[in-house]
Amino acid sequence: MISQVLEALRRGSDAGDACWRRSERTTIAFESGRLKSAGVVEESGLNVRVVKGARVGVAGTTATDAPPADVVSRALASAALGEPLAIEFPSATTFPSVSTESAPAKAASVGVLADIGRGLVERLSRPDAQINVTVEREVAETTIGNTVGGQGSYRATGVSVSADIARVTESDVLMVYDHYVGVGLPEAADLDAIVDSIKTRLGLALTVVPASSGSLPVVFSPMGLSAILLPLEEALSGKTLIQGISPLQGKVGEPVFAEGLSIADDPTLPGRAASYPFDDEGVPAARLPLVERGVPRNFVHDLETAARLGGAQRSTGHGHRGVFGKPRLSYSNFIVGSAPSSRHPWSLGGGLLEGIKDGLLVDDLIGVGQGNVIGGAFSHPVALAYRIQNGKITGRVKDAAVAGNVYDLLKKIGGWGDDGRWVGTRWSPSLLLEGVSVAGR
Repeated sequence: MISQVLEALRRGSDAGDACWRRSERTTIAFESGRLKSAGVVEESGLNVRVVKGARVGVAGTTATDAPPADVVSRALASAALGEPLAIEFPSATTFPSVSTESAPAKAASVGVLADIGRGLVERLSRPDAQINVTVEREVAETTIGNTVGGQGSYRATGVSVSADIARVTESDVLMVYDHYVGVGLPEAADLDAIVDSIKTRLGLALTVVPASSGSLPVVFSPMGLSAILLPLEEALSGKTLIQGISPLQGKVGEPVFAEGLSIADDPTLPGRAASYPFDDEGVPAARLPLVERGVPRNFVHDLETAARLGGAQRSTGHGHRGVFGKPRLSYSNFIVGSAPSSRHPWSLGGGLLEGIKDGLLVDDLIGVGQGNVIGGAFSHPVALAYRIQNGKITGRVKDAAVAGNVYDLLKKIGGWGDDGRWVGTRWSPSLLLEGVSVAGR
């Protein structure tokens, strides 16, 4: 199909590219400890972008029998109303070798996937709580091509396993969850980690204690770090550079954060569901250092943001596209701290609790993504947090909120935990920040 689209593009446009993707997604869901649903969904789609008269247009279709010329024609009609943009398509046909597929995951039957979920339900079951488990497996193939000779194709698998325990009483609602994401099926150790994490955190949460108020040391677990990292993800995006709103604009090469902060994005990591040999615009994948020892180094770009900024700016290989609409910027494997390593013995807080006389451990927050994200300010009620007293967790804090500004707090980092782990497509350990505002009731 791609070759036919490219022929039509060469006949009717100045330049263009196309991305075709086919996927099969199998989902097994257990609700309240019982099998609720099992289904398979197949999807395929074609996204076409054209340049005509220096203007860009896009079109897409999910109809596998749609004539390629029809899709190109609609993209050309879109270009007539599109914005002028000098996109330079990559001519690459050689890409890094990246492990994106697992044969056992691809071959796993519905029964095998259901057994994974059923096993977690049995291990997490307790009479006073509701257990929900979802197991999902995706098998996909992506093919790209453009009119300057760039072309490539790769296959990928992705497996996610999530589990949660919900415990509801007259005066309290408590939910604890964890998950696994990878290219292959979870190993026994991965499932053990989910069970251990949920049971440990649930056990500590059954005792409710009041929170202190004031400027306190706060440990953010890998699962509780979203409010701290989201502003950085926004600020390191080429889109916010174009908008002129990134707090890091013009600060490349300058010390902005504490020396202990390093961040990279790496789509070449083996065995990760967000890895790829090239992005959806045909740009070869490569590790990209974003912050090194507190100093901003790079921003993520796709072909559009690179073209709009001009100069020597090039895409960093972070263009992703769906069936409809133009490509968008997206991170792959977002790495905070040192490179991902083998498992450490797990402990809540990652060894950062010792020495904290009175503080908080944040494991989950409510409303992340709302408010002045780009400015770095956050203020969120806690969904799951624990009080730290004299270096130990004494119980769960129910009615409390944390607030601060990321750019101020990250100038002085109190420490990193030894509990580095994957949370979806992000790797990070726990982080201790001093002087976080905590309001308790």
